[in-house]
Amino acid sequence: MTIKIAKKIVKYEVRKPEHAAAGAAPAGAPAGPPASAPAGVRADQRAAPEAKPSSGLETVKDKTGHTAQIIRMHEKLERPEVLIGSTYKIKTPISDHAMYVTINDIVLNEGTEYEQRRPFEIFINSKNLDHYQWIVALTRIISAVFRKGGDVTFLVDELKAVFDPRGGYWQPGGKFMPSIIAELGYVIERHLQTIGLIRKVELDSHQKKLVDEKRAEYEARTKQTDAFAKADFPEGAQLCGKCSTAAVVMMDGCMTCLNCGDSKCG
Repeated sequence: MTIKIAKKIVKYEVRKPEHAAAGAAPAGAPAGPPASAPAGVRADQRAAPEAKPSSGLETVKDKTGHTAQIIRMHEKLERPEVLIGSTYKIKTPISDHAMYVTINDIVLNEGTEYEQRRPFEIFINSKNLDHYQWIVALTRIISAVFRKGGDVTFLVDELKAVFDPRGGYWQPGGKFMPSIIAELGYVIERHLQTIGLIRKVELDSHQKKLVDEKRAEYEARTKQTDAFAKADFPEGAQLCGKCSTAAVVMMDGCMTCLNCGDSKCG
């Protein structure tokens, strides 16, 4: 059937199947309850118990059986009186004083299945006042990002990508750190892994097996070439051309073998 529209369309509504099932009155008919509805009850009133609350708040039962509201991290969330946190020590070879990084967390929906620990604020303390300005600025910005909510893990990659134009430094254990800011990124990453926001990347069984095989192969090769590892002579002694023993050291200005007594000075 073709219907001619003579007026300008300023508003439209999509009729869904549930509208027809609710017994909507045809156009031009007076509004009223369908034949199957009880007297004095409209269709929208009957559908009201199935609809979600207008507030849009999610609720869940806690461990004690009481109904609790699900709380999401957002910037208007007030700081509790007590927060739990961890303090990490950063000691670099380019500074005489260590830095202490404290990250405090807030526990959301405690006691429910939606319980989650989220970072709330960060503080950095050090005796070195040379970096006081950027430390204060950085901690305020990072804390604001924490309280904003959402995905805060991007901070890790951003901080770890900062390089010092004067060059980085080596940590104990042989790990190179491009800057102090990058090490701060690693500290935040470690903390987020501890509270479960970042999954720690681990090698699978095949990769672990390959690494173990390569390590064993390297250690075996090192043992074969380092025949003087258990020698009784000082460390760093050179090989003697006369007795073929790593026992040549500098004595009184001459290279002298401590095994056979051969000396360059005669």
